[in-house]
Amino acid sequence: MMRRAQPWLGTLVEITIADALAEADLRSCFDAAYGRIAEVHRLMSFHEPASDVSRINRAAAGEPIEVDAHTCEVIRCALEIGCASGGIFDVSCAPRLVEWGYLPAPAGARPVHVPGRPVLALEGGCRIRKTSAAWIDLGGIAKGYAVDLAIDALRQSGVRSGCVNAGGDLRAFGDLDYPVAIRHPRRPQAAAVHMRLRQCALATSGTYFSRRRIKARACSALIDGANGRPVTGAFSASVFAPSCMLADALSKVVMASADARHPALKQFGASALVV
Repeated sequence: MMRRAQPWLGTLVEITIADALAEADLRSCFDAAYGRIAEVHRLMSFHEPASDVSRINRAAAGEPIEVDAHTCEVIRCALEIGCASGGIFDVSCAPRLVEWGYLPAPAGARPVHVPGRPVLALEGGCRIRKTSAAWIDLGGIAKGYAVDLAIDALRQSGVRSGCVNAGGDLRAFGDLDYPVAIRHPRRPQAAAVHMRLRQCALATSGTYFSRRRIKARACSALIDGANGRPVTGAFSASVFAPSCMLADALSKVVMASADARHPALKQFGASALVV
């Protein structure tokens, strides 16, 4: 069993390959998987000026934008989960994250985030149209999608069993169990739950590292898009799902709603654990 780790997507991405492979073959498999992760970073980073996300944020309301097929797929899924969650999951919360200092401010006047207001529409092909002034951030879903792409790359390279872990968003495939520890939300240096993961994706959301007071208000990097308020609960939400993209986004829904049986989970074949 071999592991490699690289910094991507604002976290450390660890890839494990369980197959007994020659060094050259291992290197090729790792390179293919990290190449997919790098592609997601290039396309969907809020910080990269040339990314699809930055181009969408610079576009005027009503302007169509051609994006990569990967970006289009992530936005499509984000809109579906936004609808299923009653607006809790909302990629247009970026202005609030900028205001509270969790994201750097792009050029131009900061738009107002209006809970429940649609800001993106999918058109034919990979064309996105902004329906109102907005900044979007795919940070709550793109990391999970990157994990899924890395898994696909490993499988296409012939790997039979492996695991990709992007800062707690992880997915395992093959016939082996992979040990997982979920942080204690009030003592994040310690583990609250130990388990083993097989043929499944898991993502955990919590506010233990991002909670702080801003102008006497408790804030975090998680936002309930349905009302625009920060999520500050002293618990964590872990979601098991068929894909890491779904687990990543749905963990925010469970965290914001504090509902481990939120109807959106069943719609996407997922389940949750609140600690």
